[in-house]
Amino acid sequence: MKILAFAGSNSSKSINKDLVAYTTTLFKGDTVELLDLNDFEMPLFSSDRAAVDGIHPMALDFAQKIDESDLLIISLAEHNGSYSVAFKNIFDWVSRIQNRKAFGNKPILLMSTSPGGRGGATVLEAAKGTFPYFGGEIHETFVLPNFYENFDPSKGIVNEKLKLELQNKTQSVKTKILEDSLLVNPN
Repeated sequence: MKILAFAGSNSSKSINKDLVAYTTTLFKGDTVELLDLNDFEMPLFSSDRAAVDGIHPMALDFAQKIDESDLLIISLAEHNGSYSVAFKNIFDWVSRIQNRKAFGNKPILLMSTSPGGRGGATVLEAAKGTFPYFGGEIHETFVLPNFYENFDPSKGIVNEKLKLELQNKTQSVKTKILEDSLLVNPN
């Protein structure tokens, strides 16, 4: 299975990127590409700009990476209760590509974390309500609250209950993708 993973943040110290990187280690034997949104920095989307210049080439590259994957692992940073500007801008550009849904009808393990007790739950809820309209098939969600208390850079999630929850959810995603592939290719 080919996994495309990224944090919805452009911070060089992104805790959501730490969570995504840790989560990819739970998919042993799979091919993982961990993206940095800084590699896809584009002008702010506007319909006027898109009409004059067309879709930005970086948006097309990002969409191609989605299309080449079997699973998306996304951990969203919460900025003032919503998406970060870096993520929202890429999402806006990719969503304007003709004849495609932004998330390419791919399965998603959707996550969020923050230093606070809600762990980015507000942005996660917004994404749960929006992503399916843009071709995001959310198979599981996970929130890691109080990041600095529950995560160690060398050990990953240190809260055993939350660690087990994420392990169970990653196994659920693997099982669902396997079942779906057997339905499509029964031999």
